[in-house]
Amino acid sequence: MPPPPTVTVAAVEQRELTEHEQFTGRIDAVETVEVRPRISGHMQEVRFRSGQLVNKGDVLFVIDPRWQQAALEAAEAELARAKSRFATTEREAKRAESLLADKAVSTEEVEARRSKLSEARSQLMAAQAARNTAALDLGFTEVKAPISGRVSRALVTPGNYVTGIPGGNTLLTTIVTLDPVYVYTDIDEGTLLRITRLQREGKLLTEGGGIPVEVGLSDEEGYSARGTVESFDNHLNPSTGSLVLRSTIPNPDGRFVPGLFARLRLPVSERKPVLLVSDRAIGTDQSQKFVLTLSATNTVEYRPVKIGSLIDGNRVIAEGLRPGEQVVVNGASRVRPGMPVTPERAKAEAGTSKPTAALR
Repeated sequence: MPPPPTVTVAAVEQRELTEHEQFTGRIDAVETVEVRPRISGHMQEVRFRSGQLVNKGDVLFVIDPRWQQAALEAAEAELARAKSRFATTEREAKRAESLLADKAVSTEEVEARRSKLSEARSQLMAAQAARNTAALDLGFTEVKAPISGRVSRALVTPGNYVTGIPGGNTLLTTIVTLDPVYVYTDIDEGTLLRITRLQREGKLLTEGGGIPVEVGLSDEEGYSARGTVESFDNHLNPSTGSLVLRSTIPNPDGRFVPGLFARLRLPVSERKPVLLVSDRAIGTDQSQKFVLTLSATNTVEYRPVKIGSLIDGNRVIAEGLRPGEQVVVNGASRVRPGMPVTPERAKAEAGTSKPTAALR
């Protein structure tokens, strides 16, 4: 008879940790602004480079200001005329009041002068408003950044006519904020029910009053950033059976660019002792998950299991195993249940003794 095949076995490990689920999301800016002009005119100057970081209030575009400057000067002249007219009618009204006391003029004359004074006051207010409007229009010839962030490219170059008509304003460029950013993720109904149940029971892991999340980009091995859940959507999509979750992630170095895909890890259990085996030990028998265990006589036994989350290459075992039992990690394809084997202990993998992010 040939010797029993050699297999690599490892003990079922028990640790106290929080289970996590991994989802795919998309990064988006907290604020996105479309920069549009408030007045019409010919573009005179563009004062930024494509992709530049800008601060709130920086001048991005300059529209030819000569028409607005002339309109302001005309409005100021009309305002001066209205002030002079008001001063004259005010003196006449006061003189009429004094003459009425000496019965030198009629009451009708006094009322007529009071009416002229009221009319002159209204004209003065209208001239002041027209002057303020002209000053605003002149100020709007400099199109400024409404928020701080990264600006896109200029969609209009100098010499082109832009319109500031409400509802038809010309789009000049866009600006997005960079720090922090949002990550939008669709979570399934089962995960949502687990989280809401833990919240009601007060057992859900929280940090600073929020649910912590970990985020990593597609070219990263682990999770390089941590944030918190900002909000859940108010309804479940019946077509997909999912709900949108929004998380806030600090982005001081700007590497999380809006539009990128991201991996997000979310806690879905309380902190509790769980059993872990290497994910390589898990086999699939149609819809049933199983592992091969080692008996006291070094024979292989078939053991159906119920599995949970994947944590750093280890699979959580919800049912089917006990702490300390030996499971076949490598060589399971060469053996069958009931066969004797020669067990070989698995070497500890690098980093397994270090606490992972899931253990925090």
